[in-house]
Amino acid sequence: MKPVIEGLLFAAGDEGLSLKELSEATGLSKHEAELLIHELRVDLKEAGRGIQIVKVAQVYQMTTLPEHAPYFEKLAQAPSRSGLSRAALETLAIVAYRQPLTRMEIEEIRGVKSERVIQVLQRKGLIKDVGRAEGAGRPILYGTTKEFLEYFGLNRLDELPPADSIFDWQEWEQDRRDLFARLGMEVDQETAGPDEWDEEPTSVEI
Repeated sequence: MKPVIEGLLFAAGDEGLSLKELSEATGLSKHEAELLIHELRVDLKEAGRGIQIVKVAQVYQMTTLPEHAPYFEKLAQAPSRSGLSRAALETLAIVAYRQPLTRMEIEEIRGVKSERVIQVLQRKGLIKDVGRAEGAGRPILYGTTKEFLEYFGLNRLDELPPADSIFDWQEWEQDRRDLFARLGMEVDQETAGPDEWDEEPTSVEI
C-alpha cells in the first residue's frame, strides 16, 4: 500500500491528507497508515529522492526539499520555460491591449471567470498590479510587465501588432455566446466584445 499512499499524497497536493482521510481512502487503520507513512519517509530519504513527506497541522503533505529552493526560484523566474494555455493567452491579450483594467473588466470581456488565469500570469511575471481603480472596493488594476515584453520580443507596448491581425475576435465572441447558451444565460449586449477593440489601446509605463 505504500505506492498507493504516495500517489494519494501526490494527488492531494498542498492540501495534504490527514490520517483519517488516508485510512478512509485505503481501508487501513490509522495506525497502519501512520506506520506506512513513516516507512515512506525513510525510503525517500535513503533513496536520495527530491521529495519528502512532512506533517503540518495534523496533515501529511508531499513537498520538495528546502535545500533545493534556489532551483525552484530560478524556474519560477523564467516564464519562457513553460507555455501558455489558450485561456492564459486570451487573458494576456486583453491586459496587453486594454490595460490598465480590473479582473471584473477582464471577465466581462472573456465572459468567464478569470481569477485563476490571472494568478498564473502573475506567477509567471507577465502581468502585475499597477494601481487601484476608483469606486467601491478600489479593485486592483492589472498591466503587463517588462518580462511580458521580453517574452514576446518587444521593446515597447506600441510595438504590439493590431489585435485583429493575431486574434479572430468574431470566433472568440461566438465561442462566448455558445458558452452562455449552454449555461442557459442571455448574453449581455453591453458586455465588452469585438467592437470595443477598435479603440486605441491604453498603455501604462513599465
